[in-house]
Amino acid sequence: MNNKWTLNDMPSLKGKTMIVTGGNSGLGYEAVKAFASKGARVIMACRSTSRGEVAKKQIINEFKTADIIVMNLDLNDLSSVKAFVEEFKKNHQQLHVLLNNAGIMMTPYGKSKDGIESQQATNHFAHFALTGLLMDIIRKTPKARVVNVSSIAHRQGKMNFSNLLYDKGTDYSPMKAYGRSKLENLLFTYQLQSYFEEQKIDAIAVVAHPGVSNTNLFNNMGAKWLMPILKPLFGMFVQPASMGALPEIRASVDTAVNGGEFYGPNGRKEMKGYPVVVQPDKATFIETDAPKLWKFSEEITGVKFN
Repeated sequence: MNNKWTLNDMPSLKGKTMIVTGGNSGLGYEAVKAFASKGARVIMACRSTSRGEVAKKQIINEFKTADIIVMNLDLNDLSSVKAFVEEFKKNHQQLHVLLNNAGIMMTPYGKSKDGIESQQATNHFAHFALTGLLMDIIRKTPKARVVNVSSIAHRQGKMNFSNLLYDKGTDYSPMKAYGRSKLENLLFTYQLQSYFEEQKIDAIAVVAHPGVSNTNLFNNMGAKWLMPILKPLFGMFVQPASMGALPEIRASVDTAVNGGEFYGPNGRKEMKGYPVVVQPDKATFIETDAPKLWKFSEEITGVKFN
């Protein structure tokens, strides 16, 4: 295992088609840039196509031959997920990597357009639906990968299937819901890997977390007037997005990666460092939760894996 893996260790990605959700900023932007630099065709899936086009232009300025397609995807709306998949299938027959990167963090209680608690809607349920709707293409692509992006906050996550979506805001807190959504990313990955094995699909499911990285996810951490004070303090503990993206990039492209592995930084408490295999928090991980979440996800999204 290479303990100092960097972008220099990436293989050629010529001929590969990859989707990155939330690809116009933060970790997703770094992943799109890295994949495009190695010759992949990258679908930058984002809520704002105008911001996506700006991000695409920035990458092409650096890598003239970058092959990037900006497509609209609003993870707060399952009809947008379905429309995205329909459009993708019109133009692509294979999908080598689906990087479920996009996320929101510690937002006030709210609901998606489909009535799902917002953090779980964006961070887990929409990605579950996206993966399921793309499954026929994943099946047809040799050595395909689905990579989900979790967080060290999964350690605060607790599943409660009797009130999974914080009905009417009951028992809701921004951190509780975020932690639960990030635990769901892990549970989904492990169940998806089991699904691939049972169905004998030539694909793997992998999960990664960025440690503590300097992205716009921190915008909801405190009152607006506090942010100018807190931001410099964060700088002492966080790593740049370019480093934070390495675990998900490695999980997506390293040929040594195995299904069901979890990648994160190798530094103290996994906050910073180079990407290596890490372990989920055993205190939060109950084996029966993964199949139970899968069943709930099918019911809530209306998407069944074929």
